[in-house]
Parts: sequence; C-alpha cells; structure tokens
Amino acid sequence: MTKRLARGVGLPLVALLLGALPLQAVPLPAAPQLLANGAYGSTLMNLIRGAKRRITCVFYLFRTGSSAGNQPRAVAAELIAARRRGVEVTVVLDGGQPVGSENRATARLLSRGGVRVLFPGAAGVTTHAKAVSIDDRYLLIGSHNLTQSALTHNNELSLVIDSPQLAGQVRGYLERLR
Repeated sequence: MTKRLARGVGLPLVALLLGALPLQAVPLPAAPQLLANGAYGSTLMNLIRGAKRRITCVFYLFRTGSSAGNQPRAVAAELIAARRRGVEVTVVLDGGQPVGSENRATARLLSRGGVRVLFPGAAGVTTHAKAVSIDDRYLLIGSHNLTQSALTHNNELSLVIDSPQLAGQVRGYLERLR
C-alpha cells in the first residue's frame, strides 16, 4: 500500500516541482552548411574577417602563388590581417614530400605577418587533415586544401558547422599535432 501511495504521489509531485522551476531553452547548433567546390573560399574568408579570439587551421597543402586573383594568397592576407588585429592565429602544415617546399614558402609569408606556423615533427607521418576552428565556435572541415585549383576548379566538398563543442574538440586535436 505504501508503494502504491508513493507512486501515486510521486508523479504529481515531480510535475509540481518541475512546473515551479523555470525551464530554459537549450540552443541547438545551427544546421551544418555544405560548401561544394568554390563556395569554400569566400565562406572561409568571411569567417576569418569576423574572428575575435582564435583561428587554428590545418592543411595538407597551402599553396600561395603570385598570380593575380590567387585565392589562397587572399586567405593568407586575411589570416595576417586577423593576427594584426589581435586574433591568435595558428596554421599547421604538412612538411613532407611532395608538398613541404610549397608549404614552407607559405609559412615564410605567414610568419612575416605574425602568424604562428607549425610543422608536426613525427617522422614518416603525413598531416593530411583539412580543418579550421574559429573562435572555438565555427568549424570548417572537408576535402579542401588551400590551392587555387581546390578553391576554384576541383570537385571538393566541405562543411561549415556552428558548434562550440565540436570546434573546441577539433582545435584541441590540431594543437596536439605539434
């Protein structure tokens, strides 16, 4: 009898207590956006322009050519501008063959602008990831390298995700690549 009474009183009591407590809406992350082919570059540059605290990125290949209209060079310029306005900017690049020499040329350009550039030290391990974490909120992840071909001609597919939890986890992973 006591158990029946407890069950009968338990549900209404829980409902009463929950009704007395203010319920807060839990914000859900915005839906991921698909960045197919050339949509990646402009989205990345807009997010870099809006960065307030930190940008951490990793690319297998970041080839900044010198031709007019070179999008990777424009991305490099935006990263340098972000650094100059006080944003902490870290770029992780692969140092092995066949991309190491091109990445080192980009590293010199970025370093002159105050950007911290890292080449992971594990011998024989390729850093093939392509990801960007901005302000521990936005995450771009997918197939895009920072090359003119990837940003303008190739069939590439990436996502931009507004998720502080996921962006923070990716930044943590990228920082462990050193």
